[in-house]
Amino acid sequence: MASPATNLSLILTMILTGSLVNSAYISNLSQSRKKAMNTIDSCWRGNSNWANDRRALADCAVGFGSDAVGGKYGAIYVVTDASDNPQNPKPGTLRYGAIQEKPLWIVFGRSMVIKLKNELMMNSYKTIDGRGAVVDIAYGPCITIQDVSHVIIHGIRIHDCKPGSSGIVRNSPTHSGHRRGADGDAIDIFASSNIWIDHCYLARCTDGLIDVIHSSTAITISNNFFSDHDKVMLFGHDDNNLEDKNIKVTVVFNHFGPGLVQRMPRVRLGYAHVANNRYEQWEMYAIGGSANPTIFSEGNYFMAPNRPDIKQVTKREVKKGWKNWKWRSSRDRFINGAYFVQSGYGNCAPDYTKTQSFKVADGMKVPALTSDAGPLNCRANRAC
Repeated sequence: MASPATNLSLILTMILTGSLVNSAYISNLSQSRKKAMNTIDSCWRGNSNWANDRRALADCAVGFGSDAVGGKYGAIYVVTDASDNPQNPKPGTLRYGAIQEKPLWIVFGRSMVIKLKNELMMNSYKTIDGRGAVVDIAYGPCITIQDVSHVIIHGIRIHDCKPGSSGIVRNSPTHSGHRRGADGDAIDIFASSNIWIDHCYLARCTDGLIDVIHSSTAITISNNFFSDHDKVMLFGHDDNNLEDKNIKVTVVFNHFGPGLVQRMPRVRLGYAHVANNRYEQWEMYAIGGSANPTIFSEGNYFMAPNRPDIKQVTKREVKKGWKNWKWRSSRDRFINGAYFVQSGYGNCAPDYTKTQSFKVADGMKVPALTSDAGPLNCRANRAC
């Protein structure tokens, strides 16, 4: 049997020759990285053949939006033209693919900046997949998901969105209608279901970054990077809009970065499971609501600002009391004096189905689980 000194000498030799570094060490690094990936990413990012197997992404969502199939059962449509015509879109443009009746998995032939001339009206069973390119939708009206289902948006930079103008906008090959003009949201989800927004960058829009309103439900918002914005996410149109009691949204593995003020999210009437997100300070509050919503904050990482007057994570807009509202915190981690004001009685777990459920990690693991939030630098024939 070799002596300890012999073993040490062998290890040093292997390090100097590179054999240890190139084999066992790299293997250990790979295993560590794999372990650090969150549930969604570990489902697909290890596949070096992702570019030829793009639709496998549709099987990786968790939470309320996990049944969103997008364009999984459709053809690949390649965007080659960054121009836009809201009334009569040309083949090769993003709008032309987004309005088709048939399922489509929309990808991009090259990197591009798309400045829409009016809001992009998504049709059902569509995936917008930015992997392999750098795709910005910016500097004009942005995305509207209205009265549709099964939409996936992945790997897109959506920022600096502006209000739309009154005019005709096409939403299918056979129908166009008069729109009053979008408010300037990055993504507006209106009366829609089975929606998944994943690995996007969202910032600096005129109105909200993501709005979920008018009874939209079965939605997952995951792995996104948010920054430099006031009103980040609104779930529920109005306190008196009772149909919004149907809203169910999972907010998971997101990084709420610098320059954010409030609404991460703000919830009216409905239900939000806010899990394993990283909050990098806030200028007013992180999680808020009105009209008796149910909010389950689980395994989040809250880094409070240095200001002593805004350490509280939560804010309630209320006139008649909120003690019976179910707002719960479980396994959250609070840094720099952050704290969560809980309320209500009884169970408020999300009651996921078997296909929706996922294991929520302790909040201390969140910085690692959200370290790749936002669009990924994916290259063909290499794992992302």
